Amino acid sequence: MWFKNLTFYRFTRPFQHNAEALSEALQESRFAPCSSQEQSRYGWVSPLGKGFDELVHASGNYLLLCARKEEKILPSSVLKDHLDERVELIEHEQDRKVRKKERDTLKDEILLDLLPKAFSRFQHTYGYIDLDQGLLVVDASSAKRADDFSSFLRKTLGSLPVVLPTLNKAPASVMTSWLQEDSPLGEGFGLGDACELKDPSEDGGKVTCQQQYLHSEEISSHLNAGKQAVKVALNWNDSLSCMVAEDMIVRRIKFSDLLQEKAAEMGSADAAALFDADFTLQAMEISKFIPQLITLMGGENESANSPAIDA
Repeated sequence: MWFKNLTFYRFTRPFQHNAEALSEALQESRFAPCSSQEQSRYGWVSPLGKGFDELVHASGNYLLLCARKEEKILPSSVLKDHLDERVELIEHEQDRKVRKKERDTLKDEILLDLLPKAFSRFQHTYGYIDLDQGLLVVDASSAKRADDFSSFLRKTLGSLPVVLPTLNKAPASVMTSWLQEDSPLGEGFGLGDACELKDPSEDGGKVTCQQQYLHSEEISSHLNAGKQAVKVALNWNDSLSCMVAEDMIVRRIKFSDLLQEKAAEMGSADAAALFDADFTLQAMEISKFIPQLITLMGGENESANSPAIDA
């Protein structure tokens, strides 16, 4: 289990639960399947998967959680077809027009009829608490998915004092400077071979570059025309590669083969040992990577952080 994305939050005060207390708190919100009349459910499951009961996997000062979401798949076209048939039948048999309010009521009734027959789609979201760094790290490529995870954890615990880090400089401005200056980035970072450039005006164009030398004349011409870098591929310490975006979500993470081979050696005993080795090694790397990334992006402005959402 290797994270593919990083959305990270800063704790504004130390997290108060150890692994045992956190696991006990999660029990009341353990995942249960949707009832016949429910469209979705969200709850906690064991990070190690089926056959395991514990809801928190602890490795040192890292506490790993997993949330499971179930959604009933009911295409809007199917719902519309059933509604149209019902409306047509009523209008034909009763010789009258079905108004909007009645259509909405019929739609709700049809939805309840169809839900028990709908297929379910499941999604798992992993996140862990880094007690040393004071971070909540979620494997999510979208802000909504990360917020769903953090909001549910807050609801479960009753309190979760976290904020998105506020930086001293605008990320797009910093990333644009990387492409304008043909000099080392420092802290073990190097440019990858992909980026996304965007004109900051309301209707501005966008250019996506793949397998491209990022200090090329082609890139420079776009920057000179006023475009800014909103996504840039980075390599770090021969340990991982990724795509960093102006929203500070780190996407498309790929850990080095060497690190994954080391985890395989450490976890050769069984599947649970391999899971633990994978998680531990990546969490150790991420705990070093995030602070250095923040520094590379101009540093964190702690005084400007928004108040923690803690209710």
